[in-house]
Amino acid sequence: MKLKFLALLLVSCLALSVAGCGSGGGDKKDEVVYVYSWGDYLDPETLNLFEKETGIHVILDEFDTNESMYPRVAEGAVHYDVICPSDYMIQKMINNGLLQPLDFNKLPDAKKYIGEEFFKQAEMFDPGNKYAVPYCWGTVGIIYDKTKVTDPVDSWSILWNEKYKGQILMQDSARDALMIPLKLMGRSMNETDKNVLAEAQQMLMQQKPLVQAYVVDEVKDKLINSEAAMGVVFSGEALIILRENPNMAFVVPKEGTNLWIDGWVITKNAQNVDNAHKFIDFMCRPDVAVMNFDYLGYSTPNTGVRDLEKDEDVKNSPIAFPSPETYKGQETYQYLGNQMDEYYNSLWMKVKVD
Repeated sequence: MKLKFLALLLVSCLALSVAGCGSGGGDKKDEVVYVYSWGDYLDPETLNLFEKETGIHVILDEFDTNESMYPRVAEGAVHYDVICPSDYMIQKMINNGLLQPLDFNKLPDAKKYIGEEFFKQAEMFDPGNKYAVPYCWGTVGIIYDKTKVTDPVDSWSILWNEKYKGQILMQDSARDALMIPLKLMGRSMNETDKNVLAEAQQMLMQQKPLVQAYVVDEVKDKLINSEAAMGVVFSGEALIILRENPNMAFVVPKEGTNLWIDGWVITKNAQNVDNAHKFIDFMCRPDVAVMNFDYLGYSTPNTGVRDLEKDEDVKNSPIAFPSPETYKGQETYQYLGNQMDEYYNSLWMKVKVD
């Protein structure tokens, strides 16, 4: 009886031990990764493939702006492992101690397939390329309806043309909105002179009566449905719009624009660091990157994607795969400090409210 009791006790302990692998402790970390990314920024099939290949379950949350993402991470409301912020927000998170350095020994595909020029560009917000792996990139430009716009479109100044009153869509974003008048003034999009910024704000105030709406994601549907003559869009959105509406054309204005980069980072308090590295490196694999590229339409820094792209029109698109001249010398947003962030946001709120 005693031996039988001990045998039963041993079986029970083993059962509890196995159950413990999925209910707590360090072993659970081998089975999950918490990802926080832009809305609709990953092909769902890539997540299914990752889970199938690795056995790691992806728990995905989504955000719509860098500014809505940041406080959630900073306050530690949820312990995310992997996040996909934009350039200047990555810099802010580095400066405020919210990220941990990446172990590139665990990122062989990132080292092999992410173009050197994009890592070089990323040094503007991630010196030494310690914290981020570029995921998507693009420019900001003007897309316009060739059946409605009769003037040459090569400058940001057309957004102030009264002929198109009520037919202009602007981005609902402090940095993207103020970038346009700053570029028209020949200034940096990372301007910190408050007098210059006030002048840029005044230009947006003067433009406001011409603007149909300040938009974010809805810009695509409005332009696909020809509800406006022109709009300020990201290049990836332009590619989608052009597919659906052949009357549209996209230009990067001659005054210059923002070259933006969104990148994968790992949070300082990540609880599944190994899995986070596995997730990031998986997204850098060319066969996976081409799936996300086809799903999103945003340009990719992955050098293996173009060879795998099956759509010849996309493969030869100067929007999807622009020449180096398109992004040569363009600026990337930088984090300007909390006070300047607040100042930019206050200027923009005044434009919208007044």
